[in-house]
Amino acid sequence: MIRLSSSLPPAEVSPVAGPAADVSGEPCPVITSEPLDIVKLLSSAHHPAAGAVVLFSGEVRDHNKGRVVAYLEYEAYTALAATMIHEILAEAREKWHLQLAIAQHRTGRVAIGESAVVVITAAAHRGEAYEANRHIIDRIKHEVPIWKCEFFPDGTHQWGNNCNCHATTGDVSRHLYESRGDHSVI
Repeated sequence: MIRLSSSLPPAEVSPVAGPAADVSGEPCPVITSEPLDIVKLLSSAHHPAAGAVVLFSGEVRDHNKGRVVAYLEYEAYTALAATMIHEILAEAREKWHLQLAIAQHRTGRVAIGESAVVVITAAAHRGEAYEANRHIIDRIKHEVPIWKCEFFPDGTHQWGNNCNCHATTGDVSRHLYESRGDHSVI
């Protein structure tokens, strides 16, 4: 179902995995500054061999660590981020025998209540669809070069990347989900 398209810009093509695509074969950008259309993504994620479709939407909330958040801004090293996401999707497709794996991450300003990242997996059974989905979002959040800036109502802001596991593990190269094995909520 996945097809390479030479009409895509280089950031959208990975030599390992090719572009993410929905069941119709239409390419889906993995990094976009446009609002994520969850309904369109989900409607394109059905597959006749899939008994389960799992959708994860990472939403911008109005608070973090005891502070009110006004909005977020995301920046990415787009070419590398796209390549890494394509490779993560390809690995998950193979490991869990997925019929479909889609991921999109926003860049730019994202308002409270909007989706910053979406992951959709389709597999023959729900266990594989859930497990693969969790694996994909954990790897995107913790490994892909995407950074967020939280803006607060008082005009201040704070940059950070999506991963702060080093605060717990003491090692910037070690992520909580890798060391636990039980995939507890991070």
